Amino acid sequence: MANATPRWRRLRRASGALALLVGPVLACAHHSVALYDASRIVDLEGTVTAVSWTNPHVRFSIVGTDATGAVEKTWAVEMTSISTLRRRKLEAGFVKVGDKVRAAGNPARDGSAVLYARNILLPTREEVILETSGKVQWPGINSGVRGTSQDKRPGDPSSPQLGIFRVWSTPIQGGSMWKTSYPLTPAAKAAVAAFNPVTNSVTVSCSPKGMPTIMQQPYPVQFVQQGARIVVRIEEYDTVRNIDLSGKVAAGIARASLLGSSVGRWEGRTLVVRTTGVSWKHFDRDGVPLSAVAEMVEYFTVSEDGSRLDYRIVTTDPATFTEPVTLEKYWLWYPEATVEPYRCKS
Repeated sequence: MANATPRWRRLRRASGALALLVGPVLACAHHSVALYDASRIVDLEGTVTAVSWTNPHVRFSIVGTDATGAVEKTWAVEMTSISTLRRRKLEAGFVKVGDKVRAAGNPARDGSAVLYARNILLPTREEVILETSGKVQWPGINSGVRGTSQDKRPGDPSSPQLGIFRVWSTPIQGGSMWKTSYPLTPAAKAAVAAFNPVTNSVTVSCSPKGMPTIMQQPYPVQFVQQGARIVVRIEEYDTVRNIDLSGKVAAGIARASLLGSSVGRWEGRTLVVRTTGVSWKHFDRDGVPLSAVAEMVEYFTVSEDGSRLDYRIVTTDPATFTEPVTLEKYWLWYPEATVEPYRCKS
């Protein structure tokens, strides 16, 4: 089936709106990425007046002008998440109040002084690349490039004995598990056609996500054995999933919840998890719905050397799909990675 969803709907997004700054104080809310014009790049130059190192997006304000030489004003600049910056070895303080910088990125669709940054030129003339698809913006001007040292970094094979029980990281160039089209029922097609990411955003402020949407997130994930259950700690929204291994609990008997009820079993190196009873109404963030009768079966397979965790999830939902839908992604093991407090600020 051809995908009828416009490209701007398929951009990753988060809820809220980044208020236009009227002075040196940084606004608390953040813009949905879908509200930026991905077809345009604006180049700003000015002085950083405030920095907010918080999720879901790190933000700073800059007083300056764009390349057209427009009247100097305060711009609200948003970039990617803390975790993604950490993966790029960009720690807090790489942009500081008082720095004179350039920022290039996508402007707000509504014409307000808001920018989603993809490149930053620091006072040292180092150019920082913030996005997986990012390219050098200022060739011949920069003194070097930061943010790309972890591109294509393989997983560490030094500790196969750990199995699944460690912190796993999404590689920078790991890609998305979402598909561009699905075998939708007529009702689901109508729901997708009516979906507007601005007015019907899947994520609201700092509210948590449910299954299966939460499994796409790019943040670190930790698996911990606790008796007859496995606890899955996901950095995004400080999410905790419990997987019962006792064989005494049937999936779906508990009261419906965002993450549902999960039971698991081992098949060799593969952890197989069946989840039902999910109250989350969204299959993905692009308007594909999820019904209360949905069932998900996940397969977590650790490589022999312990460097990689492959993931496959099969969703059966007769109210949404005409056949089961399979999605796949993977994580890699980087020994220094940890699950940090999410510290979300809307």
